[in-house]
Amino acid sequence: MKAFYKPFFTGKTPPGALFSAKKQGLTITAYKSGKVMFQGAAGANEAAKWGTVAEAAGVKSKSSGSPLPPQFSSKNVLGSDEVGTGDFFGPITVCACYVNREQMPLLTSLGVKDSKAMKDPEICRIAEKIIPIVPHSVLACPNPKYNELVASGMNQGKMKALLHNRALSNVLARIAPTRPEAILIDQFAEKNTYYRYLANEREIVREDVYFATKAEGLHLSVAAASIIARYKFVQIFAEIEHKLGMTLTKGAGAKVDQEAAQIIARYGLDTLHQYTKEHFANTDKAIRLARK
Repeated sequence: MKAFYKPFFTGKTPPGALFSAKKQGLTITAYKSGKVMFQGAAGANEAAKWGTVAEAAGVKSKSSGSPLPPQFSSKNVLGSDEVGTGDFFGPITVCACYVNREQMPLLTSLGVKDSKAMKDPEICRIAEKIIPIVPHSVLACPNPKYNELVASGMNQGKMKALLHNRALSNVLARIAPTRPEAILIDQFAEKNTYYRYLANEREIVREDVYFATKAEGLHLSVAAASIIARYKFVQIFAEIEHKLGMTLTKGAGAKVDQEAAQIIARYGLDTLHQYTKEHFANTDKAIRLARK
């Protein structure tokens, strides 16, 4: 990020900061703690270029908005989560999953827990066991569509909101006339922002909806949704590797830049765009590497 914003440095570095830059009405300040603030109307869009959308300065940090009901973890809940937002290769993948209290002992015995504490092989083994058991909907935004939406001005936050809402709607339709006691979304945006993203949707899931960060630790429905979403992402990732005939790295680090440069050298830039989030900084880095 420092290299990317170097042409826009202000020359004034606030206490505790690594750099401060101004770009097209935005102020970008990176701190030694690892936090980066994007100040300005287009802050969310600029933050989305780096994979994981940060909260723009001046916006309250993510919170549930209202506390969860008592004994929430034992309620019948429809939960949703997403993966792939910070990965250069592969799609954003969202899953919504309904878990009732009768299923909880079985899911726990099968190893359902926070997927961030597990590696992909374990996640895939558990996902294959729970997919036939729990009503769910898993949606992936293909990279070409993702790039088209970004080019149109849509940010990751809105994409995720649209996918979460659609997945939740799908599961509600599948379990009808049963209604969950609550709906829990693993929070990636403030509640009002989330619903603003959905303003033009015909069907918006609003009733008994709660938002919470680290929601996979609050209810098994979100933990199960996270596992299934990751399983789908891993499947698609493996398909990309097969089509390209090479092993790829998840995330958006330096190794990813090198692999992307190899793809450009072998197949060309158009092929790279088919399998990546092209607005990530990795694209420019890979192009530079490929030219060496």
